[in-house]
Amino acid sequence: MKRRTLLLGGGGLVAMGVAGFVAWRESSLRAPQANRAVSQPNAASSPPDLEAFYASHLPDSKGRDTALESFRGDALLINFWATWCPPCVAEMPELEALSKSFNHVQFVGIAIDTAANVNKFLTNIPVSYPILVAGHRGIDLVRAMGNPVGGLPYTVLVTSGGRVNEQILGQVHADTLTQQLQRLVA
Repeated sequence: MKRRTLLLGGGGLVAMGVAGFVAWRESSLRAPQANRAVSQPNAASSPPDLEAFYASHLPDSKGRDTALESFRGDALLINFWATWCPPCVAEMPELEALSKSFNHVQFVGIAIDTAANVNKFLTNIPVSYPILVAGHRGIDLVRAMGNPVGGLPYTVLVTSGGRVNEQILGQVHADTLTQQLQRLVA
């Protein structure tokens, strides 16, 4: 009797684990599509406040202060991310490759994280564009930039004339982002 109870209980636990994994996997595969662009109709977004962005000062991963005003007039890709965010980490190599292909677009990464975590991350996955560290106060900047829920990753494309072209909530995909960057500089 005891052995049968253990076998049935163990089988039940395995079945629950498999069902949970399958449900998680299915929802994960659908999530990027559901979160593609917050600039589309019916998406939960607000107009980005570029002046709040340009008025900010953030340290880089070495602690040097950077005035975001210095990016005014550049075509920008602003990527809000964190080392603890799997989709953020997954998109980083694609962003790095695109930053080299689109050298007329200034890429800027803003980490909602600590400098220690960012430095450790950058030793494993080097990035050539500026990475700034906003810490938890970066959530306020994410919200000011049109993402009221504060979800990550969040990418904003800004024309050199200071107009927001795209807002992307969720992991970017290289082929789609390439087309968006081409429109940004057209």
